[in-house]
Amino acid sequence: MARAQPGARGRDDQESSQPGPEAHVLTEHVTQLRRALRTSIRADIPWESLPMAQVELLQALEETAPARISDLAERLHLAHSTVSGLIAQMIDSGLVRRDTDPGDRRAAVVTVTEAGRAQLSEWRRAHERRIAAALALLAEPDQQAIVKALPALGHLVDLLNQPPDGA
Repeated sequence: MARAQPGARGRDDQESSQPGPEAHVLTEHVTQLRRALRTSIRADIPWESLPMAQVELLQALEETAPARISDLAERLHLAHSTVSGLIAQMIDSGLVRRDTDPGDRRAAVVTVTEAGRAQLSEWRRAHERRIAAALALLAEPDQQAIVKALPALGHLVDLLNQPPDGA
C-alpha cells in the first residue's frame, strides 16, 4: 500500500481534520495584505470611487461578459438582489451597460463599458505600483521566495474557485 508524502493530505483528510498552522498563517497574511493594499492606495483611487464589490463584479464581467445577473450572482455566491443593486449603481456610474440577451429577447445581459474597463485598469495599476514598490524594499531572498511561490498561489486560487464537493 502506497503512503502519502509527508505533509501531503488527501481531500478527505483535509475535510475531516483541523486546518494546520500554515492555513492559519496564510489566511492572516492574505487578510492583512488585502487590508494593507486597500489602505495604501486610497490616495491613488479614493475608496468610494470603486468599492470592492464593484471591482469583483467588473472582474467577473471582464472574464465572462456578456453575462446575466443571475449568472453573476451564482458565480460570486451573492444574492440576485445584491448583484442587481450593484449593477444598477454601476449602470448609473457608466461602468457597465445592460442589453437584451440576443439568445433570449426576454432576458438582459450586462457588459463592461470602456469607462468600466478604464476604472478596473486604473485599480489594477494602482495595486501593481504599490506591490512593486513594496517588493523592491524586500531583501533579494524574500523577493525570490515570493516570485517562486507565485505558481503555487495560482494553483491555490484555482482550487479555491472550484465548487466544493457535493455542491
